[in-house]
Amino acid sequence: MMKRTKQLGAVDPELKTSPVAWEADDDTEALRELVPDEAVCFFNDASYEHGTVVKSGSVLLRCDYGLWLPAGPADDAEP
Repeated sequence: MMKRTKQLGAVDPELKTSPVAWEADDDTEALRELVPDEAVCFFNDASYEHGTVVKSGSVLLRCDYGLWLPAGPADDAEP
């Protein structure tokens, strides 16, 4: 049985959310320094384990030790 990707909606700026690294560049490393050794990512105050993939609007995000990384368009994910 396939596991559904959870749709989280938009980020609420009032709630704790881990940074998103939209491109793999020097800024990604700077963001990573903000969350050293985090075992989880946060999205609107909820925590998600390393490797978890979620939907936020039209994109998939994957938790990578405290940093959200783009994992592709949500259109390609199962409903």
